[in-house]
Amino acid sequence: MKPRLYADFQNLDDDGHVRLNTQGTFHDLSRLGLTLTEGTALILYTDDADETGRPDDLLVDGLVRRTADGGWVAEVDWDSLRHASDEVRLDGDPGTTNPARKSI
Repeated sequence: MKPRLYADFQNLDDDGHVRLNTQGTFHDLSRLGLTLTEGTALILYTDDADETGRPDDLLVDGLVRRTADGGWVAEVDWDSLRHASDEVRLDGDPGTTNPARKSI
């Protein structure tokens, strides 16, 4: 299963890659015990909501890439863009990627 990592989808470099340098990204890396490595497949997520205002993260598939200046970006497949509610967890229950943000 690919790890899910927070990213700001509007934080792009000149090549259209998503920069992996936000506090949310660093938090998820720490929480998951991950270290970025070239070519790692992952799912990036960013905050979004459904038509009623309930959290429904946007997801996109990506590959980790090292930049010439030593930073990290994700080469994303924008055709894979979807909402978390479009996926069903193994328990059959749709949900957001961040359980702490579930609506009451």
